[in-house]
Amino acid sequence: MEIKHKVWIEKDGKVIFGKGRDNILKAIDEQRSLNAAAKELGMSYRAAWGRLKASEERMGMKLVETGIKEKSMQLTPLARKIIDRFEKLEQDVEKLLHTADHDFQKLTHDDGK
Repeated sequence: MEIKHKVWIEKDGKVIFGKGRDNILKAIDEQRSLNAAAKELGMSYRAAWGRLKASEERMGMKLVETGIKEKSMQLTPLARKIIDRFEKLEQDVEKLLHTADHDFQKLTHDDGK
């Protein structure tokens, strides 16, 4: 038995950030290109671009900016903070669920004593 979960953040019922967008931003940071990031993630450029733009619009802030080289891309300082906070949120949820899972396992394996 295992408790499962997924964490994402919505605004007005629309996703603004989650693991997929986290992965896109980290891949952009690594590759310095949305096209290369999309390829690394096995996504189309259009799908990655659409998710990125939707998050920027829904949050009302830029997550990426073009670099000095044409077509290069880098994360904004705010995007880095969002990644850090989202990953901290995921870690906190993992810890909570691990404890709950452990407690539930004990309960279901208790022989009534």
